[in-house]
Amino acid sequence: MKSSSNSGLVYSTDGGRMCPECRRPMVECMCKARTAATGDGVVRVTRQTKGRGGKTVTLVKGLALDPTALALLRKQLCTACGSGGTVKDGVIEVQGDHCDLVMETLRRHGHHPKRAGG
Repeated sequence: MKSSSNSGLVYSTDGGRMCPECRRPMVECMCKARTAATGDGVVRVTRQTKGRGGKTVTLVKGLALDPTALALLRKQLCTACGSGGTVKDGVIEVQGDHCDLVMETLRRHGHHPKRAGG
């Protein structure tokens, strides 16, 4: 089996996503490989059920924050809603239909959210 400098641990159940450069968890990564803030700055709050077995989730897209700040904001939103959630690819997912409460919480944190979708 050939060994490549690009191969290595990508995900660990202990630390989550791993940095390809420094081989540390992404939340502890200090190298240049850390992705810059993604998002266009227009915060959109949507409700989605598609592909989730009928379960409803509230999505927050477009936040121009780094992964650590996104994780902190997710924690605050989930606490305000009293439900669980996660961050996937720069999108915060909160379990349940909490669009109005999420928008109110985002306004209190200095963002200007817009309701997107039906």
